Amino acid sequence: MIVRLAADGVSATVDPVAGGRLASLVVGGRERLIDVPNLRAELPAISWGSFAMIPWVGRIRHGQLTWAGTTFALPRNLGEHAIHGAAFDQTWAVTAVDERSVELRLSLAATARWPFAAELVQVIALTPDAIAFRAEVRAERAMPVAIGWHPWFRRHGDEPIEVTVPAEFVLETTDDIIPTGVLLPVDGPTDLRRAVDVMDRRLDHAFVAVTGPCRVAWPDLELSIDAEPVGSVVVHTTPTAVCVEPQTAWPDAVRLAAAGAATGLVALEAGDTFVATSRWTWRRAGVDGPAGEGERAGDEERT
Repeated sequence: MIVRLAADGVSATVDPVAGGRLASLVVGGRERLIDVPNLRAELPAISWGSFAMIPWVGRIRHGQLTWAGTTFALPRNLGEHAIHGAAFDQTWAVTAVDERSVELRLSLAATARWPFAAELVQVIALTPDAIAFRAEVRAERAMPVAIGWHPWFRRHGDEPIEVTVPAEFVLETTDDIIPTGVLLPVDGPTDLRRAVDVMDRRLDHAFVAVTGPCRVAWPDLELSIDAEPVGSVVVHTTPTAVCVEPQTAWPDAVRLAAAGAATGLVALEAGDTFVATSRWTWRRAGVDGPAGEGERAGDEERT
């Protein structure tokens, strides 16, 4: 069952079967997301829409998770590493819905994919000038937790997309994009402190010590991304899309936290709940107020 939300000329769809993801967002008459999976991708389920990374974010090196003295081997679902949590391809139950909002729930059993049982909740709510996300983890036993969102913002043809990330540092990574724990000053291609067209840059970087909202701007629309709490923001570019991913912790946060890094990782006791939120607001470029009504473009190239 696809859930359709609408609010004064803005529309969205949520796909409970595909990880409870935001599958489409039409603002100002244009689709703003990659709205179908890239079947050529190594892991098509993480290649489209906007999905919750939960109960962990980013890559876990070699799928090795050590917690409370026990090492678990998570499935390596992207090359040599585990990536983006355990819920992005699960079927979520719709527990409440109306014209503008939907609540979804998932009982996450302890499996090889994630060894800690938990109850997960998502709420997605649409208004004429914003879409809000809330995600919750209730632990059934002591466990680490991090939450993030992974949107694929669509490029229309060869138009520019400008991105702003108010951060002074990125995480150093190995060649296979595993953070070392070292902070590097932003410089050259990674300096996004002022709005810059990123479509000619190949980025896959985790920005840390982010001091305010991030922004994504098409020629016709400016979108601001707020989140709470924020441990890192990953920016990933392809020729057809840009991802700006607020996360409550760094990628591979469990390993790096054990080495003494302040990753933003949260440790829950049995029965504890962790909540994260994100909100996207938008307006027409150069215009005060929300984007207006308009029909979805029918000739957009699907990626």
